[in-house]
Amino acid sequence: MVALQGSLLDLVEEPSPRPLGACLQRTVLAHGAWLDLRPAWIAGAGGLFDRLLSVVPWKAERRRMYDRMVDVPRLVSFYGEGEHLPDPVLELAREALNAHYGAVLGEPLCTAGLCLYRDGRDSVAWHGDTLGRAASEDTIVAIVSLGAPRGLLVRPAAGGQALRYELGLGDLFVMGGSCQRTWQHAVPKTARPVGARISVQFRARGVR
Repeated sequence: MVALQGSLLDLVEEPSPRPLGACLQRTVLAHGAWLDLRPAWIAGAGGLFDRLLSVVPWKAERRRMYDRMVDVPRLVSFYGEGEHLPDPVLELAREALNAHYGAVLGEPLCTAGLCLYRDGRDSVAWHGDTLGRAASEDTIVAIVSLGAPRGLLVRPAAGGQALRYELGLGDLFVMGGSCQRTWQHAVPKTARPVGARISVQFRARGVR
């Protein structure tokens, strides 16, 4: 695993969410989907990364692919509705997201899935979060990226040109509207030497 090199200010600043509002950058996509980007949303993101790296009960998973079981190329942890999140900063982040997006979503973001990409060999293939209500309903998935930046790609589900975002260091990336069923996203492998990245995905009830 390549060590994360954060800025000195990022490491000493107390972790906390910064304001949203006018700082969000909206991209309107086709088919009723949209993306919001808020760079460096989490102040002191380096400190939060270190805390989560040490306290989250990271798990290796195996999944069936065609006729065999394979290792999932990342470590994961999941916090369901009503469970305490592993750091109070994540509680504050979820409260801020619900305050900003609650009226649009019509319900709170109440679960959190965490993924640890240990190096460039860890990845997630093209997919939409369609296990559950997002297969037929609009929803919001809000991702907080901590650690070394990694490329997150977004493309139409029917095929087409992909958009690329380099996310890390406390960035917030929100996929809304029909995005989960009409678009796909992925974090591809990379041969470049990169440090570890933690992705925190906030979702509504019944969306995975």
